[in-house]
Amino acid sequence: VMEATPQSAKYCCQRIKYMSRRNGYTDLTMKHEKIITKNSAVAFDYIKCPLHRYTFSVKPIREWVEANCEGKTLNLFAGRTKLNIDEVRNDLDTEALADYRMDALELLRTWQGEKFNTILLDPPYAYRKSMEMYKGIRCSPFKQLKDEIQNVIAPNGKVITFGYHSNTMGQNRHFHVEKIALFSHGGAIHDTIASVERWNLDDEPIATDNVLILDEE
Repeated sequence: VMEATPQSAKYCCQRIKYMSRRNGYTDLTMKHEKIITKNSAVAFDYIKCPLHRYTFSVKPIREWVEANCEGKTLNLFAGRTKLNIDEVRNDLDTEALADYRMDALELLRTWQGEKFNTILLDPPYAYRKSMEMYKGIRCSPFKQLKDEIQNVIAPNGKVITFGYHSNTMGQNRHFHVEKIALFSHGGAIHDTIASVERWNLDDEPIATDNVLILDEE
């Protein structure tokens, strides 16, 4: 038995995929698990779905996002798919459905309105992707974006981040991981990882129900 840490979340996701296949979940659409971490129990969702350059146009991803957003949401890289939530939408793409067309960092630094219960981050995951798939529109340096999030987030708010890894807001910014979702696209296509992190959430005792303990073979 090994105790996983939040930093090992990517490995945990890989193990969940392996164990799902090993135990015959060939028709698995979504499976909820929890895995023991140092400070809390992190929930995991494993979802099979196709890949699309506009992430939220894929129905299983869109429904997962809508289920995990809380209250007023800032969709910082909104794209072309509206969500069934209370959202403020920002995107530099002139063809996107957006309320604002600002550089993401500028919006975070200058926002004077009501603070948000959820911040949704789905930027281009790499320079090549921005050039090939998003008209060459590049977002601000991601570290700077993360540093400015606290200017617009409400107390006990959450940040949902999409990307190729689970290293996102981090405890140094007083965020704690609540959930990791692994979206498996099949074949040789990279999985998409989404992290749900709560700001300034007090540590709670580890729950023991529906908990997955990783075993080393």
